[in-house]
Amino acid sequence: MNYSTDLSAQEFAELDSLVGEWTYLPDIAEAMDIQITRVHRLVDDGALLEVRRPEDRVRVVPADFMDGDRPVDSLKGTVAVLRDAAYTDAQAIRWLFTEDESLPGRPIDALRRGQKTEVRRRAQALGW
Repeated sequence: MNYSTDLSAQEFAELDSLVGEWTYLPDIAEAMDIQITRVHRLVDDGALLEVRRPEDRVRVVPADFMDGDRPVDSLKGTVAVLRDAAYTDAQAIRWLFTEDESLPGRPIDALRRGQKTEVRRRAQALGW
């Protein structure tokens, strides 16, 4: 199933204000020392999420999804929960980068701290 959506310039600007720093697929391939097609597979499998910048259609991934030279371990399972709740990749990125007072902080930061259970519990509630 395709979870990507085309974003308008305004939608991308709003997402960009939440995410801050993006990285490019070839840079991820280089950091992981893998072929670019393997990075595409990581996106397809939900280990990473991407959006296309509307001005040039270049595929970008939030830099916080990477933990050094690999994706954040708990991201893939969380993405699966969000996709099960019918979130597009752009919607999932927005959710992961939006402050949640009950965590506290952003879900992506909680995942990076190892709090995947707390994040997934909130993500599962989105599907109800």
